[in-house]
Amino acid sequence: MARKHEKTAAAADTEKVMEKDVEAPEDAVKNGKDVPEKENVEDDPVKVLEGKLKDAENAAKEAQDRMLRNAAEHENYKKRIQRETEDFRKFANESLIKALLPIVDNLERAVESAGGDQTKALAIVEGVKMTLTEIYKVLERFNLKSLESEGKPFDPNFHQAVMQQETADHPENTVMKEMQKGYLLHDRLIRPAMVVVSKAVAKNNDVQPEDAETAGAAGE
Repeated sequence: MARKHEKTAAAADTEKVMEKDVEAPEDAVKNGKDVPEKENVEDDPVKVLEGKLKDAENAAKEAQDRMLRNAAEHENYKKRIQRETEDFRKFANESLIKALLPIVDNLERAVESAGGDQTKALAIVEGVKMTLTEIYKVLERFNLKSLESEGKPFDPNFHQAVMQQETADHPENTVMKEMQKGYLLHDRLIRPAMVVVSKAVAKNNDVQPEDAETAGAAGE
């Protein structure tokens, strides 16, 4: 019995020591000691929702920017395809028209050079003129226009000078004569006009000695 009583007393002493070592938070505050804060197991739900809302707004803005860029690229692509299609449609017959132009040139030369028997010449000329008229109509349907060059200032964008000729009848650098017509297909030059361009008459200021003496004697 004595030994059992000793064990019970020892256990009681141990519990008293543990109670002294562990102070309640209230006692620690009273005694001026720091009490560790209790960790928050869950975040603030308002802040969580605000963060998710901000992420959603950023994602929506990025999606809208991508959509606008894609729409702009698609519109530019449509315009480019439309422009290329229109150019192809307008100039698809360019090679054919270029091949026909020498025929037109020959017919025009035939009209200009007709001679000999007047009756036969007139008949040939009339036939050629009728042929030319029909060809002109066909070419006009495909928006081919001839350049009007004679009497106009020389323009290297539309004219090809084959020679220059001195003259006092035209201003300098004017198209005096058209050797071969130039043509526009829609607004594109497919053949420049071959022209003769005017230049100023050279002034001869050199006076011979004999002429100078004669002029001096006449003055006396």
